[in-house]
Amino acid sequence: MLHKIWHFSVVMLGLYPLGVYADVAHDKTATYDVENAEDINELCAGCHGRKGQGGKDGIYPRLAGLTPQYMTRQIESFKSRERVNLPMLPYANDRELSQQDVHDITHYLAAIDLPTRLPPSSEVIDGLERLRQSKSIVQIGRYPGNINQGERIYMEACRVCHQRDGFGRTDKPRLRGQYTQYLKKQMHDFKKGTRQHVDWEVKFADLSDNDINNILAFLSILDD
Repeated sequence: MLHKIWHFSVVMLGLYPLGVYADVAHDKTATYDVENAEDINELCAGCHGRKGQGGKDGIYPRLAGLTPQYMTRQIESFKSRERVNLPMLPYANDRELSQQDVHDITHYLAAIDLPTRLPPSSEVIDGLERLRQSKSIVQIGRYPGNINQGERIYMEACRVCHQRDGFGRTDKPRLRGQYTQYLKKQMHDFKKGTRQHVDWEVKFADLSDNDINNILAFLSILDD
């Protein structure tokens, strides 16, 4: 109990000793079967895009650049039905996604670095290709809310796991550049208890809808 009290206090005050939540950078030299990953990605692309950029204006999250550790944990949660998502049901099993498949696709998606602006257009512009390029841009629209209040709450409750600038950690997702619509749904699912938040320190039930909107407003400007 005393340990939990100490843990809660240092999280809320931002006093974690250096190294307690030491991050491990994604190893882009890790070996994986690229051809297998590309085959698997043909299925994933229907919802998450060919480059892991997400889809349907944020209903499906960006996967590009998330760490293999975090994505693996989510896939295992889908497999065990700890996390329920209807579009994932046909694929979240060991027959469709073996351990090797999970390794390959998560490392493949983690290695994708999406651009933040469109490349210069050539003299002959392929309109369809230009549209595809635009859909891969990491650009989040400004979300209405009090940015200063959102930053205060974020720094108190979220910073330790997701870092000051929202880049995330090895097993904590990157929030910077993620679709606001997707983040809003996940936060309300945490608040309602329909999705379990693994870190007990953050009590979403204590956050008002206005608090959540303010956090989202702060997150929405991090990629500016």
